[in-house]
Amino acid sequence: MELNKRTVRTIALLAAGCILLYWALQNHKTLMDLINWVTGLLRPFLIGGAIAFILNVPMRAFEKLLPAKMKPGRRRALAMLLVLVAVVAVVALVLGLVIPQLGTTVTQIGNQLPLFWASAQQWVSDLMDTYPDLAAALNETIGDMTAINWQDAVKKATEWITTGGVAILGGTINAASDVMSGVFDFFVSFCFAVYILTQKERLGTQARMLLYAFAPRPRADRVVEVAGLAHRTFSKFISGQCTEAVILGSLFAVAMTLCRMPYVLLISVLIAFTALIPIFGAFIGCGVGAFLILVDDPIQALWFVVLFLCLQQIEGNLIYPHVVGSSVGLPSIWVLAAVTVGGSLMGIAGMLVMIPLASVCYSLLRATTHARLRSRGIDYRTLFPGSGRPGPAPAAQQEEKK
Repeated sequence: MELNKRTVRTIALLAAGCILLYWALQNHKTLMDLINWVTGLLRPFLIGGAIAFILNVPMRAFEKLLPAKMKPGRRRALAMLLVLVAVVAVVALVLGLVIPQLGTTVTQIGNQLPLFWASAQQWVSDLMDTYPDLAAALNETIGDMTAINWQDAVKKATEWITTGGVAILGGTINAASDVMSGVFDFFVSFCFAVYILTQKERLGTQARMLLYAFAPRPRADRVVEVAGLAHRTFSKFISGQCTEAVILGSLFAVAMTLCRMPYVLLISVLIAFTALIPIFGAFIGCGVGAFLILVDDPIQALWFVVLFLCLQQIEGNLIYPHVVGSSVGLPSIWVLAAVTVGGSLMGIAGMLVMIPLASVCYSLLRATTHARLRSRGIDYRTLFPGSGRPGPAPAAQQEEKK
């Protein structure tokens, strides 16, 4: 091997990588603490970037609808204001529909508890009269419970309250601190998102300048190409997710109206809102909807669950893969696989991120595969089973034939 500068640099990088890998394996706890510390510092900015990316999709649509004669700065500010008003209106609509109805339902349950308790007491009394042996065994158990050393029990309870009170106080302080930290992080994230949306063109230009200044031209071009693909894919995913949520909410509105179920508007809006979480989000709306209907009619609540399971199967296996999958260019089977893997790894956030990420990887792998087939002189269309057309021979075999 010729020891030129490039070879020496490659060997040095490999040695440094091996040393870092060995250190990471030996000090994995320290490495995880360091990663968590860095993630905690960057969390507000990462959340702000995510908020800006999501709001950028409707903001661009508003900018296209506004008159072109307006100054770019005013058009951008007005579009951002309209997006924020729309988001606040949607959240207020959902909360305004759900919270009062939940309060009414809880009040109804509280009013029905005395009747339930009286009927439960009557049922227990009838049960004891029907089964005397059960009543005798229960009385014997209660007699054993009365033989408890209550002095020791009171002493242990006092000790638990003394130690537990400190723990509860500490937990309350920690909870209050977490709430304040969360509010501060959200404020910083929101401000950062607004800055990104107002200066996105300048930030994009600065990022390209840094990339082309410190990376070779071919690699920089490739990074820009992949970044553009990721941006288009994530934008289409957000649009497809919103479209799918509207379709699912409309399906529930029509089905519940035909079945003459209560709370049609409330449950439909709630399911459409929670359906923004891929595939499994609508189950949250199902739980709340079943709870609301349960107070009025338990049998109808059971039929609502059956209706939900039927519509969920249609949505999860037919509508969602085709609407979202076609918007991001990902086949239906890989949409389901991406949701399953993402949910197992990172929960709801993993579901939201994994579908467009899988679409980007799928597009890159497909382009690379086609390029390698073309470099080998193979037409991929001749490789499908049953086509009856064998693929062209490799270049070496073609040379031998000549």
